[in-house]
Amino acid sequence: MSQSSEYDLMTIGGGSASFAAAIKAAELGARVAIVEKGTIGGTCVNIGCVPSKTLIKAAELCYHSAYPQFEGLTACPPPSDWRRVVQQKDELVAALREGKYIRVAETYPSITIMKGEARLLGGGRVGVNGNVYEPDKIVIATGSHPWAPSIPGLQEAGFLDSEQALSLEALPASMIVIGGGSIGLEFAQLFARFGVQVMVLESGPHVARAEEPEIGEALIRYLEDEKVRTCTSVAISRVERRDGGYLVHTETYGKPEMCRSKEVLVATGRRPNTNGFGLEQAGVRLGPKGEIIVNEHLQTTNPNIYAAGDCIGDPMYVYVAAYAGGLAAENALSGVGRLYDLTTLPHVTFTDPQIASVGLTEKQARAKGLHIQTAILPLAHVPRALAARNTKGLIKLVSEEDTGRLLGAHILATEAGEVVQEATLALRFGLTVKDLADTFHPYLTMVEGLKLAALTFKKDVSKLSCCAT
Repeated sequence: MSQSSEYDLMTIGGGSASFAAAIKAAELGARVAIVEKGTIGGTCVNIGCVPSKTLIKAAELCYHSAYPQFEGLTACPPPSDWRRVVQQKDELVAALREGKYIRVAETYPSITIMKGEARLLGGGRVGVNGNVYEPDKIVIATGSHPWAPSIPGLQEAGFLDSEQALSLEALPASMIVIGGGSIGLEFAQLFARFGVQVMVLESGPHVARAEEPEIGEALIRYLEDEKVRTCTSVAISRVERRDGGYLVHTETYGKPEMCRSKEVLVATGRRPNTNGFGLEQAGVRLGPKGEIIVNEHLQTTNPNIYAAGDCIGDPMYVYVAAYAGGLAAENALSGVGRLYDLTTLPHVTFTDPQIASVGLTEKQARAKGLHIQTAILPLAHVPRALAARNTKGLIKLVSEEDTGRLLGAHILATEAGEVVQEATLALRFGLTVKDLADTFHPYLTMVEGLKLAALTFKKDVSKLSCCAT
């Protein structure tokens, strides 16, 4: 093996965290190598958020054209060419991979992309394609993979994961989705809107369990309106193939049920890609789910190795990975000691209506011993929702009782992912619900709902005229 120490930083992985780290390092004047054994671009652009949200949008347009909110509009039949929809998704993925990853790297002369499998050899050495490199610092950004629970018969029967479901050759007649979190709910509605009979099986007492209970309960009602059957507190004892489909043996509160479907999709979360390339040999410690243990600066138990993105565990969001990648590279190369801070991190579930949240839930705030007050505003009080003839959803705000400081915002609305950004800034800068109420919000916008929710702490908004405060 030849040996080289020509790189100041080497990133292992070719996704968002890795590219953010490489670009930050290049901006700092470093020589960088990105090592990727698979497809450049990582989970989000290739098999995650970009392709899934593309199909979700297609299903949304299909559904609303077939079931218009306005009387007098002719219902449009759903499109029949599923394969073309999938092809358009693949075309977008290829374009983004080329334009936002490969071409971007080419604009930085100090960044080299290596195709191959990296292995940590100890002593700061990394083996790639028969060569050994000794970069000054290393950033691990190897991403994650879909994870399935240990259910008897599941592996033998076979199943779809969230990656495979995005490229089905044909739509099945029916599908059981195991898991009622963000991914499971998004896919359940996506396939239901394309005419698949869908059942969701969730082991916990609530779907969307990370959200406020009012949001999960409302979303179940909306999904049931679209013929999605949602079952909670379900224990699955066995999965088997039978008669060209699946038979899932379940029990709910002691009552057994056999659920049948043509396909089973397992959407029970993801696990870090941290096996098989020498982390233990390099002195990098792992957690109980295989996640890389890092400190507040994203440094691992090996002081010369940092980690970022899904491989360090939850939350597994692409924008968190990009933030972490840049921060890890800066800390590794300059020693500035910037903190990995997710205090005001928003997240979105792309159901319709969307779920968007930032800050503390009511339960979390009370667990911290805070004296709080809450306000819930149904979207029936938001003029934008009325004008769009779609009042599905609600806004819940959590604030500190004495100061009025906003502690959390939780939104179920068609445009929740856009609305939550104002609440994110309010949390970041310590604003109060009065600050929200006193701020101008354009009439007939969904974000006006935040103002109305803030007013709800002190007033009955049903007794206010339009735009009145």
